Amino acid sequence: MATIKISKNNLYHNLNQLALKSGSKSKIAAVLKDNAYGHGIELMAKLVSEWGIEQAVVINNQEAGKIESLFKNTLVLNDAPTNNPKLSYAITEIEALKTAPKGAKLELKVDTGMHRNGILISQLQEALNTIKANDLNLYGVFTHYRSADEFTSEFAWQKANFKLVKNIVKQSGIKNVRFHSHNSASLLRCKEFDEDLARVGIAMYGYNELPTPLEQIELKPILSLWAKRTSTRELKKGQRVGYGGDFTAPKDMVISTYDVGYGNGLFRGNSQQPLITKEGLPILGRVSMDFVSIESTKEELCIFDNAKEVAKHFNTISYEITTNLKSEIKREVVE
Repeated sequence: MATIKISKNNLYHNLNQLALKSGSKSKIAAVLKDNAYGHGIELMAKLVSEWGIEQAVVINNQEAGKIESLFKNTLVLNDAPTNNPKLSYAITEIEALKTAPKGAKLELKVDTGMHRNGILISQLQEALNTIKANDLNLYGVFTHYRSADEFTSEFAWQKANFKLVKNIVKQSGIKNVRFHSHNSASLLRCKEFDEDLARVGIAMYGYNELPTPLEQIELKPILSLWAKRTSTRELKKGQRVGYGGDFTAPKDMVISTYDVGYGNGLFRGNSQQPLITKEGLPILGRVSMDFVSIESTKEELCIFDNAKEVAKHFNTISYEITTNLKSEIKREVVE
């Protein structure tokens, strides 16, 4: 079966770069949602906690249960709040405050312009009043930028809106509230980081998604996808390979089948525009559910080690390439 290899050295390099931007490793929250963007949530949680990361972000209670013991606090983005001192919960609509249990650590998500979810700024005072009236525990207030990876005025507009949010919260008299708005892109373009936390996802995994980096911050992809040879055969000139016979051998050649396919999360794509592997070898014909054919006799091949390059080939984003990789694939740590 295919194997995913995670480079510990590259991960720790990235975390060091991000800590320099945020000012301290204590201000980095590792975003581990959706199986750590396909990298493996339990493996990644162990690695980042060993480096000194104390905060994490996940999507639900199921993910939180796998890793909460490794961190001081884990923010759960989309699940019902519980009275767990190791977890805080995003509140994205004002109605949720009416059923939130006392003692649960709540973090108000405020819509500063993304218009996907979050409490409206116009509702913020009502939300704060409800929190005080119901004696709820407001642990944090945050927002999410819709265009931090684009050089437009929208980023500055949302930052100004969040500054207004901070002022409203501070004037409410509620104490010890943490504020955070920065994701990977906004942290990378930030000159002076001044918040309590930065939620770092794609940059930790090795990708700078800014169209033109404001600063030349070197990040290194940490994931590579490998496949092992399952069979080898001689192909005569004119013989065709795989479903539909989409590849016709232009000469006598030796090809092998390798154990990775779209069933593992590798994109099927267009056989007329084949993915070129890390070693410069094109996939021959169609990607099957569990196998690909490649002109090689090596026992193991690296299919890719840079999701951003693969994403360009498939006209998508690096996030989709890595999160598409199935959790059943074996993951191992390499230096």
